[in-house]
Amino acid sequence: MLRYAALILLILLIVLQIKLWTGSGGVRDVESLRQSVAETRKANEVLKARNEALQAEVQDLKEGRDAIEGRARSELGLVKPGETFYQIVEPAPAATAPKPPAQQR
Repeated sequence: MLRYAALILLILLIVLQIKLWTGSGGVRDVESLRQSVAETRKANEVLKARNEALQAEVQDLKEGRDAIEGRARSELGLVKPGETFYQIVEPAPAATAPKPPAQQR
């Protein structure tokens, strides 16, 4: 009788181990969820830093005149009266001439 009870418990243990390692909600699923949570947290950190930078920029634009002036100068190309605007244009790289077709003999 004791052998049958031990055999039944052993079979039950094997079935539960299989369920734990391969079944739904098992170790693989938990590890996959942990990895997904870690990736989401990293993405949230990046977005949080971006939001903080944007919030600081908005606050600066609300409070400071210098930020508005700097933005108008860089994005709109505005110049104060009495200033001279210089635009430096880099020369385009020389285009390579196409090779002449090979001569036939």
